[in-house]
Amino acid sequence: MSTASTVPVTHDLEGDDAAETLRRCGIRHLLRDSFKRFRFADGFSHSRALAFQFVLTLLPALIAIVGLANELGQQKFSDIISQTFRDLAPGPAGEVLTSAIEQGSDGGGGTALFVGLAAAIIAGTTAMGQIERGANRIYGVERDRPTLAKYTRAAILAATAGLATILALVILVAGREIGDAVKDVTGLSDTVDTVWNIARWPLSAALVVGAIALLFERSPNRDQPSPSWLALGSGIAVALWFAFTALLAAYISLSKDFGETYGPLAGVIGLMLWALLTALALFLGLAIAAQLEAVRAGSPSPGEYPED
Repeated sequence: MSTASTVPVTHDLEGDDAAETLRRCGIRHLLRDSFKRFRFADGFSHSRALAFQFVLTLLPALIAIVGLANELGQQKFSDIISQTFRDLAPGPAGEVLTSAIEQGSDGGGGTALFVGLAAAIIAGTTAMGQIERGANRIYGVERDRPTLAKYTRAAILAATAGLATILALVILVAGREIGDAVKDVTGLSDTVDTVWNIARWPLSAALVVGAIALLFERSPNRDQPSPSWLALGSGIAVALWFAFTALLAAYISLSKDFGETYGPLAGVIGLMLWALLTALALFLGLAIAAQLEAVRAGSPSPGEYPED
């Protein structure tokens, strides 16, 4: 087992900037060492653990949203969600996903809201705690925050960055289907649908940029440098997230038999795949930010293998 080297805290250094440090080390060299840092920190294992927590958060969150809509008497909202998932994953997969919606709409809205919300909060908080753990290992920090401080911060991040990420996913992957479902259920004009399909791209971009910037700044158990030093890593994380999510959306859109091929597990498989790709994008971006700061501090070695 190996470990990533500790990144010295550099927020008090003066007289240099991120762009100059990047020019000095070179982008190719930085990306190579960042991937080494990611591997030394066991980034793939942390990504898998985070992906699992993401899935545990998304499904009860869906049930809670539908339960809230039912309590407020917004049956059209439930119809829109149902139609969206039928368009995204036709066949058995769509039936599995929409069964949760139907259970939340058939007179049990209060129970669905309470149980789904409680499960989503717990899983979301745990997911943000996992992000701190993975971020700390990437920066070479051996200890997480004390339990109370760690999970209090994690709960706040879940309600901000976590919610923004989920909304960005829904808007980007299912945006067209949401627009079509709204038009079918409410009878809105084609013009409104066109405006929505254009606006959903910058909207999802703003949500995910804000979420990742917040996670980069607040997750690690250390004093982070100024946002300019985190910009490269967070920018690459955003680019990777959009690339991964767009490829997944294209696959679902072009594969008309997606639901029929994978059967009733198709929806869960799709969520797990997206969650893993999201976690990889996040931790790879963090590794780049950490390695750039390590170069700035004069400790460019990303890690070392333990002696036998």
